[in-house]
Amino acid sequence: NSRGTASLLKDSISFTDVSALGLFEGHDLLRRGFTSVKNELLPSHPLEKTEKNFQLNQDKTNFATLRNIQGIHAPLKLQMEFRAVKQVQRLPFLHSSNMAMDILRGNDECIGFEDILNDPSQSEVMGEPHIMMEHKLGLL
Repeated sequence: NSRGTASLLKDSISFTDVSALGLFEGHDLLRRGFTSVKNELLPSHPLEKTEKNFQLNQDKTNFATLRNIQGIHAPLKLQMEFRAVKQVQRLPFLHSSNMAMDILRGNDECIGFEDILNDPSQSEVMGEPHIMMEHKLGLL
């Protein structure tokens, strides 16, 4: 039965995958959170995908509108400014408000959910600065 053999081969893990991941590698609970079998088996809610991509979809709509009104130069200039602002970041263990990005998007005068419930003093991201820098640079 060729179907049975193909399904067995597809579900098996090759030796190179086991050696690359490490046979006794544990789950990093601090970085990845708790594992849940339910999240891996069931598809996510359709609104979850749209909420994750909300800002991207809004930017695309704004760029298309800006292109229709002012021409191709306006969205290209804004995209270059977005890239420049994204490259300038603080160290990973310091909180950043991303004020320049908010100003470019026009969100600097709006009060949102994240402004009230995203207090950096109550953040769970605090950690050892040296370890966080090594992780960001890929040395760890």
